[in-house]
Amino acid sequence: MTTVRTTCPYCGVGCGVLAKQTGARTVEIAGDPDHPANRGKLCSKGTHLGETVALEGRLLHPEIDGARVHWDAALDAVANGFRDAIETYGPESVAIYGSGQLLTEDYYAANKLMKGYIGTANIDTNSRLCMASAVAAHIRAFGEDIVPCSYSDIDDADLIVLVGSNTAWCHPILWQRIEAARAERGTKLVVIDPRRTETAAGADLHLAIRADGDTALWNSALAEMRARGLVDAAYLDGHVDVPEGFWDGLDGDTVALTDLSVTALEHFFGLLAAHPRTLTMFSMGVNQSIGGTDKANAIINFHLATGRIGKAGAGPFSITGQPNAMGGREVGGLATTLAAHLPWTDEGRETAQAFWNSPRIAQGPGLKAVDLFRAVDSGQIKVLWIMATNPAVSMPNASFVREAIAKCPLVVVSDMFGDTDTAKLAHIKLPALGWAEKDGTVTNSERVISRQRAMFEAPGEARADWAIIADVARRMGFDGFDWSANADVFAEFAAMTRFRNPDARALSVPGVTEYDAMAPFQWGGRSPFSGGKYRHPNGRARLVPVAPVAPVAAMTLNTGRYRDQWHTMTRTGLSARLSQHRREPLIEVHPDDAAEYDIVDNGFATAGQQVFRARVTDAQRRGEIFVPMHWSDQLASGGRANREVSDATCPASGQPGFKRSVAQLASWEPDWRGFLVTVARPQTLESPYWLASRLAGGWLIELAGLGSIDADALLPEGERVEAFDNARGTRRIAVRSDTGMLEAALFLTRSGTLPPRDWIAEQLGADLPAIELLAARAIAAAPDCGPIVCVCFNVGAKTIGNAIAQQGCASIEAVGASLRAGTNCGSCRPAIAAL
Repeated sequence: MTTVRTTCPYCGVGCGVLAKQTGARTVEIAGDPDHPANRGKLCSKGTHLGETVALEGRLLHPEIDGARVHWDAALDAVANGFRDAIETYGPESVAIYGSGQLLTEDYYAANKLMKGYIGTANIDTNSRLCMASAVAAHIRAFGEDIVPCSYSDIDDADLIVLVGSNTAWCHPILWQRIEAARAERGTKLVVIDPRRTETAAGADLHLAIRADGDTALWNSALAEMRARGLVDAAYLDGHVDVPEGFWDGLDGDTVALTDLSVTALEHFFGLLAAHPRTLTMFSMGVNQSIGGTDKANAIINFHLATGRIGKAGAGPFSITGQPNAMGGREVGGLATTLAAHLPWTDEGRETAQAFWNSPRIAQGPGLKAVDLFRAVDSGQIKVLWIMATNPAVSMPNASFVREAIAKCPLVVVSDMFGDTDTAKLAHIKLPALGWAEKDGTVTNSERVISRQRAMFEAPGEARADWAIIADVARRMGFDGFDWSANADVFAEFAAMTRFRNPDARALSVPGVTEYDAMAPFQWGGRSPFSGGKYRHPNGRARLVPVAPVAPVAAMTLNTGRYRDQWHTMTRTGLSARLSQHRREPLIEVHPDDAAEYDIVDNGFATAGQQVFRARVTDAQRRGEIFVPMHWSDQLASGGRANREVSDATCPASGQPGFKRSVAQLASWEPDWRGFLVTVARPQTLESPYWLASRLAGGWLIELAGLGSIDADALLPEGERVEAFDNARGTRRIAVRSDTGMLEAALFLTRSGTLPPRDWIAEQLGADLPAIELLAARAIAAAPDCGPIVCVCFNVGAKTIGNAIAQQGCASIEAVGASLRAGTNCGSCRPAIAAL
């Protein structure tokens, strides 16, 4: 058995993984104890990567209009399509939409082709949806897109402020590090979030801020530090430009703009004043806003003006969402950046063109994601190549985006999977390598470049994205793409970062002699600004005047992630373990709003046209609702949140404002409800509400609808046992194979209750008495473990409750010692603490 040292394909923490191949497509996963990002730890998603490497759903051969073709035919069709559009309509008629799932080598090849050879910057990425505002803020403040902190700053901070980040769920390994700092050093924790998330619940201070109140809060915090004499005048004088009038009006009507009490504000300001070693970690709640860049600059302004930057344990730290969002930023994967952090100036363009020895160079920024798909819809874009992403689900105003894609004369999709919502709209499908077969590099949130290594051979005819791009480029007649291996692409990228760069740009990647054996390394050092040198032409940073966003009076919609799922679930949706935590997308509503709209807990509600299961909770602010963003047409008829998200964007970054759309909330009452557990998923599901999630032996499908239901269409052939309760309109049907094994069980009701799903789901493939099947419980009932809390070790809430009550486990550590719950990824520790 071979063990491969690689990196996790999920969030921007960039954890090292040890993958031990145990079969043709099976692997054992462990954290890499030698990787600096995670020191051997993994979150639940990383822990269960082994459940996602099978070939189910994989695109294994090139296709044109649904028919299998040879690679030569597919590549010729792509190259000819690009060439014909460019000759007829010009370079601005073609575009690429990429992904933070691409490796740096893939990103580099695509960027070089578009900006350096075709001559257009119409290449953007789904990273526009997660960190473009941070990029724009860094460039405005520092002169270059540089994250000024490292994970080690968590260990040294006296005060950590999490802004718009549910870290315990979205970056669990960093959360463990925060927990350790609190336990070992007494580090204080403030969480700024409209919702009382599991991260916020355990903080020293939770500021349940009004949506988009962050800029007002940080402006006011800086004004308060100035009033207390805590602005670092010497640091400003030596290293930072302060625009005239910057201090005027900094402290506005903070209470009205933030909806925070005077007491809460004073508590926050007191913590900031008492702890100069402050680390502010911000994520999607900052970036995914129509004022996202200003929010980020307000945070950076605070750190620059108080001298809390370039020092251990202090600084503004943008935590990225995707595994290689940073690598994409380095090679110019965004439409608004060039390459290797070169600026869009005459000198920057000439430097890039000279290095590439290219026939032409893009003259300026291209279309950002939202504008790009608008251009597809209007007919400006004639050819669209989508790589490793699913914009028909993940983009805001997703219904418009899929309609736009459907209009495009030529759509090319390079992906692992051939049946995503986006791939179904493609004219040409190109099978790409997935995580288990990819080989290259990624860069994480702290600027550490790591190797991703393949553990399996390429399945079918799948190929590396960089190689596909290079083949298309050569067919278009372009030189400069004659790479024979991924090491050649990386070497060229690294050389470009050093080209004409005596010390002008912080991004400078050394040449690597042993690419295959490359160990993780960090460019820019632990603290790039420790010497006070910034990257504006005068070597100084800049304070950026920013204005608060006015609140809206309407009900607002906020979107985000669930703990154990990733993006549109094309990968995590394959895992039965990861499906246990949240099987349905829940719309979270404050009790007062629920009462006003006649919404009940565990009932149903709509946001616009989308139906959700309702969760009524005072963890949600009144006047705001929250929904997750993961569900697609493949797994649900409802809960597809991004169809209801506005495509309004931040004017400075072009990043969409996923965190504050106007919401249309209403209750929804079905005539009947039910669920189906089945070995084989039905071919068609036609009801107003259905959701499919994985089980170890098949599928669990939640159902609700109007009128009648055709039960026969949902069930396989086999021996049936049925029970009816006409008074409650309840029907239960179990289907067994000719060997007596349970193939499917359907439970329906109009006014009664439905049994728990867990026990009957575990019986798929078992031979059971009919009475047990219809009762959905064993005659000799086994202990009920309750809803799963710890996915890593499959520990339920009732099991934990029993350990607390019967064994006297009075701490998270005691529960972990007894049950192992919370001892792996740590993302369930807040839930254990609540119990």
